[in-house]
Amino acid sequence: MAIIGLSPMDGVTDAAFRYIVDKYGHPDIMFTEFTSVEGLAHGATALLTPLIHHQSSTPLIAQVFGYTPDDFYKAAFIAAEMGFSGIDINMGCPDRHITTRGGGAGLIRNPTLAKKIIEWTKRGVADWESGRKIEAIDLPESIRQYINSYNANNSAAFRTHLTVSVKTRIGYSHPDTKDWIQNLLETRPDMISLHGRTFKQLYAGQADWDEIALAAELCKSAGVILLGNGDVKSRSEGLEKVNKYGVHGVLIGRASMGNPWVFTGETPSPETKLRVALEQCEAFERLTPGAHFLSLRKHLAWYCNGFRNAAQARVEFLKTSSIHDVRLVAEKYLNSID
Repeated sequence: MAIIGLSPMDGVTDAAFRYIVDKYGHPDIMFTEFTSVEGLAHGATALLTPLIHHQSSTPLIAQVFGYTPDDFYKAAFIAAEMGFSGIDINMGCPDRHITTRGGGAGLIRNPTLAKKIIEWTKRGVADWESGRKIEAIDLPESIRQYINSYNANNSAAFRTHLTVSVKTRIGYSHPDTKDWIQNLLETRPDMISLHGRTFKQLYAGQADWDEIALAAELCKSAGVILLGNGDVKSRSEGLEKVNKYGVHGVLIGRASMGNPWVFTGETPSPETKLRVALEQCEAFERLTPGAHFLSLRKHLAWYCNGFRNAAQARVEFLKTSSIHDVRLVAEKYLNSID
């Protein structure tokens, strides 16, 4: 059966957004925002916030980025202890602050390091699965304490199999899909998610699904799952991509913003949109009470379309500073809809 999943997006796929997508979209798989393995290895507990999650039967993958193999080994233990279904290595982010240090899409130009990172991540997962304790890992005490506290307030992690996957692009300055994917396949990751643009393209132009199809052939021969990503705007379009390009599934990114129903094909009423926007705020406060409320504003704005006075509602939501403000704006426009 085809996989239709939520793509990782920095600044978007936080705990509250994933909760809403899971509840109303029912995707087959979800990814977190990414977080830095080097930062975690140095004790930055704030970088664990992207890994906070609700309890769900939907497979949830923790995405990380960086350039230090040993720190990926440690990150594998963190993901395992926090109850994730897998750990995903970002090799596609085009942010210059990340690529100039050799992480993200910068790894496309360094396949030797990329393969070493996958190998060390897999080693971390294997050691955790074989019973090695996180206490035996060279991690700052602050990180261990955070995880212990997190698990005490959530269901404890149990030893099971974690997947190791890679999210990447078709090339750096030009498409180099065959050589790049073949390099990755030497390490036998469980899954590769491929964005059909190069690093140089960023998010401009059209995703090249012919290149994704080439990768799908290589992955099928190796027994590795390949998910395509780029310009998928609906569930039906995703299924068309699966049939046409031979991928195991697709990840939907930007089309899910303010639209968790993209995974089901449903068209929500204006009232539903506003109520779910408010529910996302409530989930935000419940799941990440210490996070800055202003990061919610863009999410609220994304829900404002397809109803009378939506543009004005968007303006008012972008001025909110608390859930109380959001309730007032939502109630105002819910009453106008009635």
